[in-house]
Amino acid sequence: MARRRRDQSPSNLKLKQPDRSGPTEKTLLQLAEERGLFEQAKKREDEIGKKAGKTAISRPAGDEDGDEAGLPPAVERVLETLLWAVSLAMLHFTLDVLVHHQYSIDRIVWPKVWARFGQALFVFGLLIYVFHPHAANPRLVPGLAPRFQSALRQAIFLAASISTGCYLIHITNTSGYMAVMKQAPSVGCLWVWSVIELELPWAVCSLAVAAAFLWQKGYSIK
Repeated sequence: MARRRRDQSPSNLKLKQPDRSGPTEKTLLQLAEERGLFEQAKKREDEIGKKAGKTAISRPAGDEDGDEAGLPPAVERVLETLLWAVSLAMLHFTLDVLVHHQYSIDRIVWPKVWARFGQALFVFGLLIYVFHPHAANPRLVPGLAPRFQSALRQAIFLAASISTGCYLIHITNTSGYMAVMKQAPSVGCLWVWSVIELELPWAVCSLAVAAAFLWQKGYSIK
């Protein structure tokens, strides 16, 4: 016959308190302290450090504060300008290659493409250093009240985005391939940068104006 399994439900289990008494024998840490193992290990490390010519140098507290403070605002401005300029120059390089690949009859002359990349890097770096908002450059126009500085920047970028966007649409639909190859990469990068610098409502407004210009003139996107 099959044996009946004992009922092991939680209600039948006896509850016990855990053993909270300390260890009855010496622990490993106590044994190590009695034998002086920690001191021996420290002496051994000091001897190895002396043999290797290493000395323990305490780090001043001022260094930690300097690391936490970060880079100076002027250095951050230069690095941020370099990041933006390289990104836009790479965009210019890409558009330059694509436009020449589409319109150029002969093969692409890479030395000239790289030369234009260097020119774009310099020009965009200068423009971004002057117009891009940064903590080290809070005033675009000296003497103007601080509350108008941001509005002035937005007005400049709004005008630039509308003019460059409409002009790019115009030349790609009316001008010859030589004019497009020379002007489209630079104008396109300026348009992209101007839209990025704008706040979202103004960016949407500038794109709407460009779309209205495209529709009003009856142009197409090429």
